[in-house]
Amino acid sequence: MFLSPGLSSALDRIAERAADVRRAYTPGAIPQHDDVATAASTSDFSLDPLAVVVPDGAYLVTADDHGRRAYTRNGALALEGGRLVDGSGHPIYGRREPDGVLVELAVDPLDAALARVRDPAVEADGTFVYRREVVDPRSGMREQQRIAAGRVALTRFPAGTKLQTSDGSHVTAVSGVPSREGVPGDGTFAPLRPMHRERSRIDIDESLVRLKEAYLAFDALAAAEAAKLRFSKATMDIVK
Repeated sequence: MFLSPGLSSALDRIAERAADVRRAYTPGAIPQHDDVATAASTSDFSLDPLAVVVPDGAYLVTADDHGRRAYTRNGALALEGGRLVDGSGHPIYGRREPDGVLVELAVDPLDAALARVRDPAVEADGTFVYRREVVDPRSGMREQQRIAAGRVALTRFPAGTKLQTSDGSHVTAVSGVPSREGVPGDGTFAPLRPMHRERSRIDIDESLVRLKEAYLAFDALAAAEAAKLRFSKATMDIVK
């Protein structure tokens, strides 16, 4: 069925409003429309030792589905296949050494293969740690070793920078926009809040109101289009 440009635009508005509603419970998500944004960031305590809240104005460094650099405030981190990932399964980048290059943070591949990774966590200074459980071959005694697999990186953009997002959770900056990188608690960035989960910056009630308005606008436009078609048909019948 052919849709007029007006109806197509109305459907696009419904899709955008529905996307904001869906993302209302994604940690750190931002809305496509400012009229459904919350006034301030809030968070809740979590029993998950990998859950963190990123300082205001800062972003974790990650990559999109095509491997391109992206940024997120989704601190609902997890361990998948030995890699530290965000709530959408995208890798989290950091440094294994203070002056090292940014790499995907992960546990030691041998530890992952031998299933000896215990209690992974992210600390306030961004250190990604876990316990390595090993057995002494001579005594048979189990030993616990604390392993620091790296430190998550943070990025901040100049105030007023317009960031682009396709899913509300991951953002990219326009080419050429400078950014400042660091790590939590380094004097440039505040520490992370471990074992907390940031709420989205989307007001769910206001989002539902706007979605309903978008549907009503579509229905009204569709009714007007149908009436217009009926009038045109009646006019043609009279002419005939």
